[in-house]
Amino acid sequence: MILDFETIKEELIIGFKGGEGELLTRNYVDENARIMLSVLKPGARSGLHEHATNCEVILILEGEMTFHYDDGEEVAHNGDVHYCPKGHCHWFENLTDHDVHYFAVVV
Repeated sequence: MILDFETIKEELIIGFKGGEGELLTRNYVDENARIMLSVLKPGARSGLHEHATNCEVILILEGEMTFHYDDGEEVAHNGDVHYCPKGHCHWFENLTDHDVHYFAVVV
């Protein structure tokens, strides 16, 4: 199956998962996965959340995103992948003055 994100309506989310700022996202969702193509605006961040029943994989397409994973912090750049396994917590933020474009899958 090919997913054409250009045909999926873009949504603006303010304060994703209790965070701050703007997230633009196009999501494909079925009973098995949520597949997202998103843009995190400068200064925006998600709220802390646990992946209690699933995991998440985030590929940075453009920009730099700071992840707070369990008790650590890591910075991901173009081409880097952040993985949050089932049973772990994370939140992320854009500390730059440029948009961060990323592709994410939650299964």
